[in-house]
Amino acid sequence: MPVDELAAVLGADSPIGLTVIRELGRHGVPVVALGKSALSIGRHSRYAKGFSIIGKPLADWLPGFVAKKRITAIMAISEHQLVELSLLAPRLEGCTVLCPPPDKLALVLDKRRTLEIAARLGMNVPDSWQPDDPGTFEVHAARLAYPVAVKWPEPGAVMGALATAGLAWEKVEYADGPEALLGILHRYDRIGTWPLVQTWCAGYGLGQMLHMQDGRATLRFQHRRLREWPPTGGVSSLSTTVPLALHAEQMARSEALLREIGWSGPAMVEYRYNPDTGSYWLMEVNGRFWGSLPLASSSGAEFAWELYRRFARGDRSEAPTPLKPRRARFMAPDMKHLVAQWRGGSLSPGRKLKLSAQFLAEFFNPRTEYYVWNWRDPMPLLGDLIDSIRRRLR
Repeated sequence: MPVDELAAVLGADSPIGLTVIRELGRHGVPVVALGKSALSIGRHSRYAKGFSIIGKPLADWLPGFVAKKRITAIMAISEHQLVELSLLAPRLEGCTVLCPPPDKLALVLDKRRTLEIAARLGMNVPDSWQPDDPGTFEVHAARLAYPVAVKWPEPGAVMGALATAGLAWEKVEYADGPEALLGILHRYDRIGTWPLVQTWCAGYGLGQMLHMQDGRATLRFQHRRLREWPPTGGVSSLSTTVPLALHAEQMARSEALLREIGWSGPAMVEYRYNPDTGSYWLMEVNGRFWGSLPLASSSGAEFAWELYRRFARGDRSEAPTPLKPRRARFMAPDMKHLVAQWRGGSLSPGRKLKLSAQFLAEFFNPRTEYYVWNWRDPMPLLGDLIDSIRRRLR
């Protein structure tokens, strides 16, 4: 370990940030966890050598904090934190900012531009329509093939307007006909901007994760989503490792896409894969640490450590390639998934019982790891439970 090395993780509030802290700590990197509040789960990790609440505005607080604590490297978790951090990089003297430059972040955050690049490379992309004139919505809606998915092409660009208007941000919504679609779109008339509409693609979620440096992948991993919350599409509540021998040609296409973008660092290229047709439909590129990072980490694909050792330490040795087959479970969303299936009317009683049995059996699967719980680092879960009890007693 280099002398006086000290890393900061901006975003210790989620299992993603917790995983980053654990990875760096396991490799002997001293870590300061930075979170939104004293309830951040990352602060409880044995690998967190310090904790601070993030000051606001970040641009006024972070440079002074980095200088005072002598932070030598910093990385961020969420998209909005990455954007802010990339803009602050010139002001963080003596600190390696492990973050893509603003222009590359802007590109991958714009789903339309990403899909255009992918289409030029010959990849399958969903048909898309970007609504911009309420007077034409009915005509366009009548022409579409249903169901359709509705999502924001640049979430960060609308968060402020949504909050001001009292509207919730929805990661993805689905419409099974023109009436349902128009109901979704007109909800946003008051802010004068509307989400992207895409044709629905059959299949299951396949994520291909790559760490890029100098136009090539230095680390690869892929997973399949087994359960999601909400069930119509959202965060992965249960996922499993997919051997790299499978989908190898598509992995090469994912690498080519990131190379064309000019990407450096970790990214997830997300597809809907239809095993009946063998087709891959690109959904989006996540230019950040993704939700199922705990699965990759427990399988031996340590993306946070790969980013740190290559860009902060200048270590260009090859990453270990053998990966362990693992499953990873995000417990709270997985419980919500089960409850939603029981309350819904689309499944038979027999199917609901089978899902319940599978839910319980997962506790006894030796290959299943958890997003928060880890027997080597138990305090984040215990601390989170204690904090939850305290909040309820107030």
